[in-house]
Amino acid sequence: MAEDEKTPAREVITDYAQEHFRYFRTADGTVYAQRNGHPVARPIRSQGTTGSHRQELMVGLFKDGLGVFNGTALKEALDLIEALALDEDVQPTHIRVAPGFDRATWLDLGRADGRSVRIHPTGWDVRIPDPQEVCWRPTQLTGELPLPAKDTDGKGIDLLMRLCNFASAQTESLAIAWLIGCLSPTAPVPAPFLTGPQGAGKSTTGRMLTRIIEGMSGDLRRAPKDEENLITAVAAGWVTALGNLSHLGPDLSDAMCCIVTGAENIKRALFTDGDVVRSRYHRPLLMTGIDVGVIRPDLAERLLPLRLERPRVRRTEAELWAEFAEVLPLILGSLLDLTVKVRATEADIPTDLRMADFAHLCAQLDGANSLGALEAYRASLDDLNDDVIEGDLLAQTVLKHAAGIEPGAQVRMTSAEWLHGLTQLYTGEGEFRPLPKGWPTTGKVLSDRLKRIQPVLAARGVLVDWGRTGAARYIEITRPAPPSPDEQREMF
Repeated sequence: MAEDEKTPAREVITDYAQEHFRYFRTADGTVYAQRNGHPVARPIRSQGTTGSHRQELMVGLFKDGLGVFNGTALKEALDLIEALALDEDVQPTHIRVAPGFDRATWLDLGRADGRSVRIHPTGWDVRIPDPQEVCWRPTQLTGELPLPAKDTDGKGIDLLMRLCNFASAQTESLAIAWLIGCLSPTAPVPAPFLTGPQGAGKSTTGRMLTRIIEGMSGDLRRAPKDEENLITAVAAGWVTALGNLSHLGPDLSDAMCCIVTGAENIKRALFTDGDVVRSRYHRPLLMTGIDVGVIRPDLAERLLPLRLERPRVRRTEAELWAEFAEVLPLILGSLLDLTVKVRATEADIPTDLRMADFAHLCAQLDGANSLGALEAYRASLDDLNDDVIEGDLLAQTVLKHAAGIEPGAQVRMTSAEWLHGLTQLYTGEGEFRPLPKGWPTTGKVLSDRLKRIQPVLAARGVLVDWGRTGAARYIEITRPAPPSPDEQREMF
């Protein structure tokens, strides 16, 4: 064949790619490639260690006898494919958990054959999802899960609880509720904080809970030094597990709040002047530690304390993890069985708790198995409120002042007047008690601090509100009157 009659290499590559792969874009404009009939999607510009589309394209061309092509031809072909894909429909990609059609959700087993678990209120099964329904985006943190066992009759949950050292049945119910919550792609779940004395197995239990969702390669990580590194770690996996925390600074605390309930991070794209990269993150979070010091109120509302106790009998790491790996299919199967049962259960949505989705899940779990999860969740939040108050001298002082207010009465003053009154109450008349570090120095600072601790005060029967009369702004503190006998009967 004459030289001018040969098909250019870029056209050979483009024709082969369009025949064997489906190309689409996400909302941020990233173009992905998906092999026909396979749910795994890879960005065409990726050069990552999990395998890039460029690599699978080169391997496919070689194995199908079309030859080996140089980098220039591949680049020109991928440039054209990327440009053409920008006109395709937008479809999201997912890590580990994804929403599906007809109220179903999917769990990626991280397998090379693409088999995943479809979870529906009527049951669950293992199948390869339709690429139009689910696009998995594997990362280096995507571990492989075993095929879950069928017809377990709840044995897997019992085996898991025997391997863990939870201090009470109520704590066990909260751990089960959290695992079920991790299988939801949209509903936020509070972050378990595994606490207990030294030697209680906090790290081991944290790894077990993580590996039920992330596979045996899942592990605890050290707390990152800053918010950017935390977001990077969160974006690459589903469950983010941080081990041996000893301190939570304000920035890290705020970042954890965003991770639990969802947020977006925007930064300038590399090698550009005006383009940006958007990173959306909403992930389950898990932490372990003995004590992290003072907990900020907004984070406390998003935590799930799980207390452990020291085991009576010690086992070797090798023996423990060998047993866990053996029973993991049973654990996963039982968790899926219970998830189906919970999602099919009707329950009222508690309207008085910040994490209403998780509270509703606890109510459904109680309706399905009567584990007392909702009551345990309320008790855990009450304990966290105590922790916040014990670590906040301003909250203690406000509660001390409110104790002198008649039930049903309210006190209204400007922020400056409140600052003066609370400061006098803390220092004590004539005692010259020094003010602690961080005590509000202006009325504005006091008002901001009160807004932060407002939910904690409300949980202790002290309501704080803000308003204006004429040209003056005020802060109002109220102790509501207890409900009358008639109102109590209506409540129950």
